[in-house]
Amino acid sequence: MQEFRYNSDLIGGSLLVRESRIIAELLLDNASEAEWKQAVILDNRLQKRSPATALRQARALRQRLELLDQPFWRALRDGDDELATQVAFVATLERNLLLVEFVETVVRDAFLLQAESIARYSWLDFLEERTDRDSSITGWAESTKKEMGLVVFRSCAK
Repeated sequence: MQEFRYNSDLIGGSLLVRESRIIAELLLDNASEAEWKQAVILDNRLQKRSPATALRQARALRQRLELLDQPFWRALRDGDDELATQVAFVATLERNLLLVEFVETVVRDAFLLQAESIARYSWLDFLEERTDRDSSITGWAESTKKEMGLVVFRSCAK
């Protein structure tokens, strides 16, 4: 039996709505690999400082959005800011079981308790609890865990 592992791209960035709209457009256009390279690297449509960052974010966003159907891509590309943000959040949830479980537990509990905010340490406590399911979490660098937490809080705050 294979050991359970969380598959997550939370380090790839938060919702990145503006960038997600661009990736959705490329997906809807059924862009070739050459067209992806042109848009992401040569034209720098994501407006990133380095080609490596642009590629990393484009890959993460593409992996998220490819899990959704084309109507979601159109809603993301063509919708108003609120709709686009919701679709980007759905795509992020679809790709990140850790985020889903955080929302289902920590955010839900805060909502039920009518808490005005969620403490930052809640993410680290949550990860500690999840080591029972995925022991590889104990090997993650503290900086990685904290960065993931920042992405989670930014994503949920939108």
